[in-house]
Amino acid sequence: MSPAIAAKEGGRQRRAGSHHHCLDVRSEAPPALALCGDGLPGGEAEALLPAEAGSRGSRGCRAELGSILLLLVLYVLQGIPLGLAGSVPLILQSKSASYTDQAFFSFVFWPFSLKLLWAPLVDAVYLRGFGRRKSWLVPTQYVLGLFMIYMSTQVDVLLGDGEGRGPDVVALTVTFFLFEFLAATQDIAVDGWALTMLSRENVGYASTCNSVGQTAGYFLGNVLFLALESASFCNKYLRFQPRPQGIVTLSVFFFFWGAVFLITTTLVALLKKENKELTPTKEETKGITDTYRLLFSIIKMPAVLTFCLLILTAKVGFSAADAVTGLKLVEEGVPKEHLALLAVPMVPLQIILPLIISKYTAGPQPLNTFYKAMPFRLLLGLEFAFLVWWTPKVKHEGGFPVYYYVVVLLSYALHQITLYSMYVAIMAFNAKVSDPLIGGTYMTLLNTVSNLGGNWPSTVALWLVDPLTVKECAGAREQTCGTTVAAELCTKAGGSCVTTLDGYYVESVICVILGFGWWFLLGPKFKKLQDEGQTSWKCKRTN
Repeated sequence: MSPAIAAKEGGRQRRAGSHHHCLDVRSEAPPALALCGDGLPGGEAEALLPAEAGSRGSRGCRAELGSILLLLVLYVLQGIPLGLAGSVPLILQSKSASYTDQAFFSFVFWPFSLKLLWAPLVDAVYLRGFGRRKSWLVPTQYVLGLFMIYMSTQVDVLLGDGEGRGPDVVALTVTFFLFEFLAATQDIAVDGWALTMLSRENVGYASTCNSVGQTAGYFLGNVLFLALESASFCNKYLRFQPRPQGIVTLSVFFFFWGAVFLITTTLVALLKKENKELTPTKEETKGITDTYRLLFSIIKMPAVLTFCLLILTAKVGFSAADAVTGLKLVEEGVPKEHLALLAVPMVPLQIILPLIISKYTAGPQPLNTFYKAMPFRLLLGLEFAFLVWWTPKVKHEGGFPVYYYVVVLLSYALHQITLYSMYVAIMAFNAKVSDPLIGGTYMTLLNTVSNLGGNWPSTVALWLVDPLTVKECAGAREQTCGTTVAAELCTKAGGSCVTTLDGYYVESVICVILGFGWWFLLGPKFKKLQDEGQTSWKCKRTN
């Protein structure tokens, strides 16, 4: 429903995947289900080394507790910039940023969906003496830490605080895009290191570290930050004497975590050694061109190309509900920290849902579940629009009644059920059709396309809200509010711009119509993909 509480497809969330051969690509699943992997040829070579070469003897998890805790810390650090990026749209909305600005900022969430483009480079190029994974992990985290400390001196100005200026959305977008790019690069390195840091019998704990660590990091950078940054929340629940500001500011938060990044990275660089005996002996630079050539050969296959075209358009019907609803609630007066806190009671549901849904997607036709869940999720888009319309009608001086938040929470829970039904179905289908000989790279490509299918509709949905909104100048004749300049002239003439038609409602109806059109016309073709023989999905490899 929003960057804080909804599963923003293709944004900050990570997909569940195999713990040993799938490069992790962001998808619509929340961080609570993040698993790790490394699906490129180098990563597969590490994971599939013979036991006598790769195993260091039978070891319990207690013997490797230090490595497990280190992985947990690294994934927590990874979640911090992701959580901060997810909180910025709500902060911008509270500062009356336009939806065109929100659309521009939404590009921040793209790097995790596109990291396949540079993952082969991270996997193959390194300083052998320093370590294959540390060669990327250490400098990436140092840059993140230093950049955070520098931004602690600039972020208040970028957000428009102190000098009466509005937010500098372009600078914020560039800044957080770099944060996300660095976090995605760190993720590639950590996922690969997890395969060799732990023994073969304990490598499954890497997925747990990924899930718990990134969830905790995202919680700290998003939910906890928004709560502690809110003056009203702190004054109501954490203080005896009210103050005009929250306990922390974004600049203080940046400085603190920048220092943590620098200290942690220094300790890792000095104290943690890689298991060099597990480094593959093949020529890694050859693997770069091999990987890109393999990706191109996969996507040219007719069945894969059809899947890509369909999944890139399948999520258009959800874009208004998923990308705009939460921002509209903030615009209508719902405190952003309250929206963020609604994510907390959803965590148990997010853990249980995949376990239940997987029973229905484990068979030969997982896309049936996707097809059945789609109309319910589309209808929830209309329910979200009604929720936004209803919000100002129940608002009172003290805020919103408890029953309002109960309705929002129930709406979000229903949304999660339909979202996970579709997500688990797609993941099961991707695992089913992926060529086992190149399973990591193959499944990574399918999930990358699935993620992009959620990214671009969300960006477009945010961008279209303002053009579809109709405003009139009330109190001043012969004035309009069609543009920013016209709105300023209206105000100078003593009038005010009044919204007569909110583009969000127009967009919600259009998206639902387009979604049902896809469901009726293209949905059956999408389901037929699961009836294709295995030969339709196997890549012809040439030596």
